[in-house]
Amino acid sequence: QVQLVESGGGWVQPGGSLRLSCVVSGTTLEYYAIGWFRQAPGKEREEISCLAAYNISTYYAHSVKGRFTTSRDDAKNTGYLRMNSLKVEDTAVYYCATGGYSDNGCYGMDNWGKGTLVTVSA
Repeated sequence: QVQLVESGGGWVQPGGSLRLSCVVSGTTLEYYAIGWFRQAPGKEREEISCLAAYNISTYYAHSVKGRFTTSRDDAKNTGYLRMNSLKVEDTAVYYCATGGYSDNGCYGMDNWGKGTLVTVSA
């Protein structure tokens, strides 16, 4: 059974930083793209990054490009999302998922975590 567990969310002031982790079990992360998504209250889920298997390529949404960095440690079966220069509008539940990669982002995300809440406020 594949499980993804996010952690690292919390409250941070505007301009601050957080690093989210996504620990994957039940499968080998190395073979899959790992995507990060978020859903703010009252809004649709938004894909914010996708990191291809073997670090071949990366996709970022325009809203986070230059501020967020996705990475992975396949030896630990873990993905990461480093978030810098956080803004109030980054407040959301953040999810990780595994699947395939394209230049337009992730696709076919079959396995999802339950999310971690990030709150950015003064």
